[in-house]
Amino acid sequence: MDVFKAMVERQSIGHVKPDRLPRELIEKILAAGVQAPNHYKVRPWQFIVLTGSARERLGEVMAQSLHKRNPQATDEALSKERHKPLRAPVLIAVGVHHPGLEKVLDIENVVAVSAAIQNMLLAVHALGLAGMIRTGDPATDPQVKEFLGLSLDQHLLGFLYIGYPIDEHTPVERPSFEDRTTWLEE
Repeated sequence: MDVFKAMVERQSIGHVKPDRLPRELIEKILAAGVQAPNHYKVRPWQFIVLTGSARERLGEVMAQSLHKRNPQATDEALSKERHKPLRAPVLIAVGVHHPGLEKVLDIENVVAVSAAIQNMLLAVHALGLAGMIRTGDPATDPQVKEFLGLSLDQHLLGFLYIGYPIDEHTPVERPSFEDRTTWLEE
C-alpha cells in the first residue's frame, strides 16, 4: 500500500468485530511501531498487549479507579467504564520509558512514541484492520498504570483499540495544511 494513500485513507474506527486477531497480525503492528525514529536510538516505547480476559481485568481496574476518583459514580457509569476495554479484541497500551541518558529529553521520547503510534495505526489500516487511539482519564490514572506494569511517573500515551472492521468506511475529508502553515522564505 502506498504510504500517501494510507495516510489519506486511514481513519479512526471504533466499532469492530469481536473476532480474535492472529498473533502474527499483532506482531506486524508492533514491528511497524518500532520503525519510528527515536533520538539516540533509545527505543523509548513500551507496548502492553491486552487480549481475552486481560481486557476484562483492565476494565475492572478502570471501574475501581473511576469509583476512587468519583465515589458518587453511578452503577451505570461504572459498568460503562468496566466495558470500555471490551470494545475491541486487541488493546495495545503504549507507554513511554524515561530518558536513560542525560542528553535525552523527555519530550524527545514522547515524540518518538507518538511516531510509533502513527506507524502502528498506518499498519492497522494497511492490514485491512480497523483501529483508533483512545486516551482519557485511564491514561493518567495511577491504578491503571500500575496494572499495566508502568511506573506512576511514566507517560501512558493511550490505548490502541484494534479489530476487524464491521463494514466499509469511506475516506473522510480532512482540512488542508494551508491555514496552519507559515512559509519563511528569502
